[in-house]
Amino acid sequence: MIEDIQADELYQLKTNNNHVLVDVRSPKEYQEATIPGSVNIPIFSDQERAVVGTIYKQKGPEAAKEKGLEIFSKKLPDFIREFKKIDMQATVFCWRGGMRSKTATTVLGLMGIEVQRLSGGIRAYREWTVERLNQFEMKPELFVLNGYTGSGKTILLDRLKAKGYPVIDLEKLAGHRGSIFGHIGRNPVNQRSFDFALLEKLLEVQQERFVFIEGESKRIGKVVIPDWFDQKKENSKQIFVHLPVEERVRNILDDYQPWLNPEQFKEAFHIIKKRLPTNISKELGEYLDAHDFTKTVELLLTYYYDSLYDYSTNYPESQKTAFTASNVEEAEEQLVKWVSDRYGSKVK
Repeated sequence: MIEDIQADELYQLKTNNNHVLVDVRSPKEYQEATIPGSVNIPIFSDQERAVVGTIYKQKGPEAAKEKGLEIFSKKLPDFIREFKKIDMQATVFCWRGGMRSKTATTVLGLMGIEVQRLSGGIRAYREWTVERLNQFEMKPELFVLNGYTGSGKTILLDRLKAKGYPVIDLEKLAGHRGSIFGHIGRNPVNQRSFDFALLEKLLEVQQERFVFIEGESKRIGKVVIPDWFDQKKENSKQIFVHLPVEERVRNILDDYQPWLNPEQFKEAFHIIKKRLPTNISKELGEYLDAHDFTKTVELLLTYYYDSLYDYSTNYPESQKTAFTASNVEEAEEQLVKWVSDRYGSKVK
């Protein structure tokens, strides 16, 4: 007998270190979006799934089932072998909790491998996630890191996290830095994957007193953050980090490493070149062609990003706290002291 569990029950199981989620969809489906922490043991390859789907459209569901069974039966020993490697409780899922996950649980049960099935599949988990996100009431205070491009905000989040401070790195969850050039060297995710990851982070930090995030637009690459989260961010404490221009240029080059993807930088530059003075646009193009990325970044900061940033960060003085430092390490020290002073003792 197949044991089905609901989406809310699944989340509770996910917090158990002795549980594993298994996505039995094709590798391509798994890569596009899956439940965080899942492993992929597919019933069909991408090509096999396409064959079954074509038969379904052309000949109907029964013919598709027969073809699917024919394909899967040949792969059954390998499929069973992969599940035998799992030494903990497992829950399997597919797209809608239909034939693929039902077939997997039935076959595994016959072989003495007891697994659960997610009722409604990843689609039901997505609906549960969206509902939870829309109704979420975040308890911790938000400390929003701001600063001109290159001020080391993401580096600071990483350093604070390493020290045990609660952090939500929205850019990391989105796989995008939030700028025209933000996708370069990253793997931008879709809204479904972002929502899954964001909800888990929110639940993870819900009992904290505060959480550090980076000041972001509502849209980050391909995804948007929930309205309530965007509003809470805008109404929270805004921490501004000021670093020297040369330090900012160094941080940008270390992060983006434009010499690895020069053509992508040129493509991104063409999107914004019309917003720049003609002479600056021409000069930038020449520097890019010459792979002089230091000069390229300096000009982009001076004539594009800094003025854009000034326009988007107009907060009341009562919301703002500013730190001026010579580098990220010094800014980190100031931030840690500020938090300690604010709460009366060293936090974590």
